[in-house]
Amino acid sequence: MPDKFSYDELFAAGSPSTPPGTARHAKYDFAVAYPDPDLVPLDGLVEAAKRAMANDGRDLAYYPDAAGYPELRRLVAEDLANERNIHVDTNQMVLTAGSGEAIAMVTQALIEPGDTILAEEFVYLGSLRSFRRYNANVVGIKCDEDGLVPEDLDSTIRRLKAEGRRIKFLYTIPTFQNPLGSTLPLERRKKILEITGQHDIPVFEDDAYFDLRFEGEPVESFYTLDDTERVIYCSSFSKITAPGMRMGYLVGPTEVINHAWSFKMGGGVNQFAASTIAEYVKNGDMGDHIRQQNDSLRAKRDAMLASLGENFGNSATWTRPEGGLYVWLTLPEGADVAALEEQAFQEGVGYYNGTMFSPDGQGNNSLRLCFGHPSVEMVTEGIAELARIFERHGLLK
Repeated sequence: MPDKFSYDELFAAGSPSTPPGTARHAKYDFAVAYPDPDLVPLDGLVEAAKRAMANDGRDLAYYPDAAGYPELRRLVAEDLANERNIHVDTNQMVLTAGSGEAIAMVTQALIEPGDTILAEEFVYLGSLRSFRRYNANVVGIKCDEDGLVPEDLDSTIRRLKAEGRRIKFLYTIPTFQNPLGSTLPLERRKKILEITGQHDIPVFEDDAYFDLRFEGEPVESFYTLDDTERVIYCSSFSKITAPGMRMGYLVGPTEVINHAWSFKMGGGVNQFAASTIAEYVKNGDMGDHIRQQNDSLRAKRDAMLASLGENFGNSATWTRPEGGLYVWLTLPEGADVAALEEQAFQEGVGYYNGTMFSPDGQGNNSLRLCFGHPSVEMVTEGIAELARIFERHGLLK
């Protein structure tokens, strides 16, 4: 029998071996930012798909428009102007398979091995993985309850430049930050733009959670505040329709869009999903759906905060987001929730520990809790069970 062929000498240098994972769900699932399955607008999407296929179904015989379904791009541009005061032409935009693909495209277009990306000290883990995949050096900037701290941004940039580091961009989720839940105030955004402008550093703004506001007033985006074409912007339909539809978009200067699109895999995005979302938006359903979803998210956020207060008391601190999907819980130094994560999962509560979001592995006493998927009752029960697990294993006194 011939020897089995070996690929060992053929893999590219640095090529990771990462087998596809399987989705796991604890009884109380606070780990992944799933929406409530009961609030996915299935009936509306089914009717939208019927209309889309009646109108444009024959176009599925062709490969999609390279930049993505033109009608959806037009509707996105209209929504950006009306809701976010962002005025762009559709040729400054491409549709992507979720915001994750947009982030990967920009990273590949701008990053060479060893280049530096600045970000919050705790970064959305999908973005962090993408940056590392392309061998970027990610440096975290100190954050407080209002998000990224401008003074630390400035001092870090000066230090890195003195060390000869090449900084390519600042990546930030300024609204309902993942994982911290914070929102940058307007004056702080202006200061960050001023600092990055002084150092000739672009800002990559990930605005995936803008629509999920259920308290307070919207804050102008970096893209709106900038008049130098120094801001790149991306967002997503994942949190307002369904993550499984994989639909996002990238907005920026034409030269950035053209370079980024060169790294898009498979040409234009899924035409079926794009035309369905376009019909759903045109029918006027999206606004009512977002309002219903945000009412539900507010109730779940309130349930989580109440249960944290009841079960953790003075033994921990946590954030109070005005929107989005995340509460950031921090236990005293020495409480290693990272080491307990798998055991907690086996005992019924899923969460992601802070080290998963940290460029330098900090945060083993912190964890992200997502409140979008469970019911209000499950949120309340799950936080109580989490406290009991931590008590059993000596993390809470």
